[in-house]
Amino acid sequence: MKLLFDFLPILLFFGMFKYAEAHKDWAAAFATEHFGFIVSGGVVGANEAPVLLATVVVIFATLAQIAYLLSRGKKVDTMLWVSLALVVVLGGATVWFHSDEFIKWKPTVLYWAMALGLWASAALFGKNLPRQMMGQHLRVPDPLWTRVNWAWIAFFLMMGVLNRYVATQYSTDTWVNFKLFGSMGLMFVFVLAQGLYLSRYADPDEAAR
Repeated sequence: MKLLFDFLPILLFFGMFKYAEAHKDWAAAFATEHFGFIVSGGVVGANEAPVLLATVVVIFATLAQIAYLLSRGKKVDTMLWVSLALVVVLGGATVWFHSDEFIKWKPTVLYWAMALGLWASAALFGKNLPRQMMGQHLRVPDPLWTRVNWAWIAFFLMMGVLNRYVATQYSTDTWVNFKLFGSMGLMFVFVLAQGLYLSRYADPDEAAR
């Protein structure tokens, strides 16, 4: 359920974009009527309406996620706050300037922020975040935890570069498909491979519970 919750904004972005892409005239009229006041010039064209509406949806979805967590008295992860800041700033720029270039930067900046956070936590504060999240279930040597941390850093750096490549070399429709299926697929493969590699260190007492 947490995985679905985390990816909910991406799923909603994808769904809104695809629907609006298939109904461009409706999307342009709807966006102009309801969001023209926050758009430069006050009019949204048919070609830009799908990504604009999808961006508005993802902003509201991220705000709703945080509001839900706060209402339940749960901690909001730092990266969710970072994601909110990025989607509001870059998404807002996309809406105002009628340009999808800003929102296309959001995944890359978020991935690189995650990589920086992992590096800074280890280098500056002596905290290995993967170990903090998984250490209670695994008996892993300290040097291996360091390699796991570097693996996550490298993965997020690579994902940021890959997002920019797809965003600049392919159409917006292709980028939206990659944002959902490509990013989630690569994340799943990476986590699965890491899980299989670390499974040999699983604590048998924890596994039996």
